Amino acid sequence: MPLDTILSQVSADRIRAHVERITTEIPSRLAGSENGRRMAEYSRDALTEIGADAVIHEMPGLVSFPEKGELRVLAPREISIEANTLGHSVPTLPDGISGELMDVRTGAFEEYEGREATGRITLSELSYHPARHEKQRIAGLQGSTGCIMMNWGHPENTAVPFGSVKPAWGNPTPETMRSEMPTLPCIGIARTAGLQLREMLAAGPVRVWFRANVENGWRPVQITIGEIKAEASDDFVMVGGHQDSWAGPQATDNAAGNACMLELARVFQAHRGELRRGIVTGFWTAHETGTMVGSSWFADRNWDRLREHAVGYLQIDQPSCLGTSGWSTASAIEMRDFHQRIEKELLPGRDITWRRSTKTGDSSFFGLGIPMLTGQGYYTKAELDASALATLGWWHHSVENTIDKMDWGYMQDHIRIYAAWLWEMCTSVVLPYRFEPVADAFLERLDGVSGAGAPVGLGSAAAIAHDFKAAAHAFDDASAAWRRRYGEGYADEEAAGILNGCMKRLSRLLIPLASTAKGTYGQDVYGFTPQGSMIPGLYDVPGLGGLPEGEARWMLETKLVRERNRVADGLVDARSAIEVALRSLA
Repeated sequence: MPLDTILSQVSADRIRAHVERITTEIPSRLAGSENGRRMAEYSRDALTEIGADAVIHEMPGLVSFPEKGELRVLAPREISIEANTLGHSVPTLPDGISGELMDVRTGAFEEYEGREATGRITLSELSYHPARHEKQRIAGLQGSTGCIMMNWGHPENTAVPFGSVKPAWGNPTPETMRSEMPTLPCIGIARTAGLQLREMLAAGPVRVWFRANVENGWRPVQITIGEIKAEASDDFVMVGGHQDSWAGPQATDNAAGNACMLELARVFQAHRGELRRGIVTGFWTAHETGTMVGSSWFADRNWDRLREHAVGYLQIDQPSCLGTSGWSTASAIEMRDFHQRIEKELLPGRDITWRRSTKTGDSSFFGLGIPMLTGQGYYTKAELDASALATLGWWHHSVENTIDKMDWGYMQDHIRIYAAWLWEMCTSVVLPYRFEPVADAFLERLDGVSGAGAPVGLGSAAAIAHDFKAAAHAFDDASAAWRRRYGEGYADEEAAGILNGCMKRLSRLLIPLASTAKGTYGQDVYGFTPQGSMIPGLYDVPGLGGLPEGEARWMLETKLVRERNRVADGLVDARSAIEVALRSLA
């Protein structure tokens, strides 16, 4: 079988060779630096060598070059602590800032309930619950004057972290420059130091001083785009991952992901004549120090082609970290059945988990409605509990991210999974997506908030979702029937074109509703708290009932009824698209 051939040809040894070259010859691949440019050239040259089309695009990017920070405990006793300034931090004046320290642990909104943060410097955990960018944004909204973020990992972890705190996704607009850029100076410290500060806080007030040193500005940055064209169609699958990095080797983040992309391109280029859909590879930049400048630029500047022809997006970021044993995939709901079937077949005996994809990494294509999946090994719950939720390894975003942090045995499983996913998306006559599960997720969310959302009409929106579910059920049945016919040798692909066109339309309509607050033409801030919920635009519905009649309630109702209308319109349009497709098949 062709897939068996593909799986036998992808090689973890070739991936390792790329990682070794990247980490030794091009370390510290910061966007806007000379090594950032050299990495773009490496990706281009590797693609050209295998016969794929490849081009470097350069664009201005608002990026950050943070330097060492300075931190001192002033009271109850003086201590100096090593620190890194976080990317896009607001720089302090030469005199620095001082204030009383306040432990906000995760840094989420609920950590501030019943507490006063005004004028205080916060101490938080550097995890992704929420992300650094959101911790900074929340601290600013609460009146804090600065942020200290302690690293994750085991209690003995002395690695001092890098990281960015810029919420604005991609290059800012005039509006987001005013409303979504960082407002506070921020530094990162080792976990050992953070736990020491926490212990001191348990005994009484702690006063600290710190200085943040950073250069933020516009620089030329580069992305590399490769393409393997299919003769049968202009449609394509995107494969993407960031090629910029923090200082040091940064083996897992993301030299390993880039090497996987190059290995997939090598094998699929050799089989391009068997593809129904092409492949576009995006080696993004300014992920780390610009918050997705490269991928969002590509989305904006290639909008028409992406909207018409992109059928899916495989993001590869930090595969095969040392010590991972299970497998975790995040995907658009319509993709879940097909990729889990592959995972169960190729990963027997491994624990497999799934979650709906949210906007993390270079997921700049949610507004376009392109279904995305990303997957990699993951740590057990016990390991995560012991490491302060270090889902990407204790070395993440530090100079300790060296090549010995890779699991090369597990890498072969990773590349086989990626290849099998990509092969099915590129060669299936009918795309392997199902939409009744999407309808179920909308219904679960709408039914769950229909009581609190009664004043804004969510009950009738749920009724519309029920109608969409019935249509999606019929559509999935028709898709399955046609897959069987094509599997039995039916040659005319007109029906497949109708079904695939409808699937693209459904994703374009539903993903912006299910997974964004701003919708089609904007980018939510990175780590935005509502992003954790299905239909982020309805995040504030549960709080509506607790508001008395008055201005605050009336303004929130105005916002939520508009969000309700956006959801209802999208579901009606999705049902109509299905009805048109099914009539065309009759």
